[in-house]
Amino acid sequence: MDCDRRLLFEDLGREDCLELLQGEHVGRVALTARALPIVLPVNFALLDGDIVWRSAQGTKLNDASAGFVVAFEVDSYELDHQQGWSVMVQGLAHVVTDDEELDRAMELPLEPWALDGMADRYVCLVPNIVTGMRVRHTE
Repeated sequence: MDCDRRLLFEDLGREDCLELLQGEHVGRVALTARALPIVLPVNFALLDGDIVWRSAQGTKLNDASAGFVVAFEVDSYELDHQQGWSVMVQGLAHVVTDDEELDRAMELPLEPWALDGMADRYVCLVPNIVTGMRVRHTE
């Protein structure tokens, strides 16, 4: 590694963060289940700036996220260039029950990874706090 290079940390604004999320498909949801913190990977999509994922009824993800504040994180790192970014979103999550919102959520490109098609519920995270940081080396 070149010793003359320095790390540059850049805070990202809300719009930059949402733009970075738009290009990704996998994130991590942090929440509390049975009074313990858990972090679970989800595939997601954005719907008018809200984060949407699918979940099966009765799963930790569905039960623990419905109506509670959760954190959602996505990051990307380029090992060859030793640079990357991280975005964290915090807000209330809810199971989508409104017919119009559900119709729009069902049009998103969200295929569940597991549960053999049992992930029939859509969970929506409405961002309240959106923060992000980009890290790169300067020459």
